[in-house]
Amino acid sequence: MKPSENEKTIATNRSAFRDYEVIEKIEAGLQLRGGEVKSLRQARANLKGSFARIEKEEIFLYNLHITPYEYATDMEVNPIRVRKLLLHKSQIKRLIGKVMQKGFTLVPLRLYFKKGIIKTELALVKGKKLYDKRYDLKKRETDLEIKRKFKYQ
Repeated sequence: MKPSENEKTIATNRSAFRDYEVIEKIEAGLQLRGGEVKSLRQARANLKGSFARIEKEEIFLYNLHITPYEYATDMEVNPIRVRKLLLHKSQIKRLIGKVMQKGFTLVPLRLYFKKGIIKTELALVKGKKLYDKRYDLKKRETDLEIKRKFKYQ
């Protein structure tokens, strides 16, 4: 999904594109507390190393680091607590079937505001092998080289 005009990106998981092959993308809501929302408005989040897991037909997001809001009244907030993702039951059931297949996992690609509501772009991914990463790097270098040649002609 390409960000539209009414979306403001908070954080992206760039290492996910390097380490995984994205199969499918899904938009999901996030269950948050008040101080976390204010902290996200200041773009104080980190998606590195975060992943989603399905438990009892619900999806939870692990290792999403949201820096505690400094003026919040609830001081006992764990910055990397487990957060519930909000999806329709039909979407969850479809994801359960796909994640059960060998090698697939759920990884958040980015956090963003959409019409004032915080959303996450969740992706069904498959891990890349080392030779896949090398191939992507080589392809990117040749594409850049071709662009440079055409630029100077």
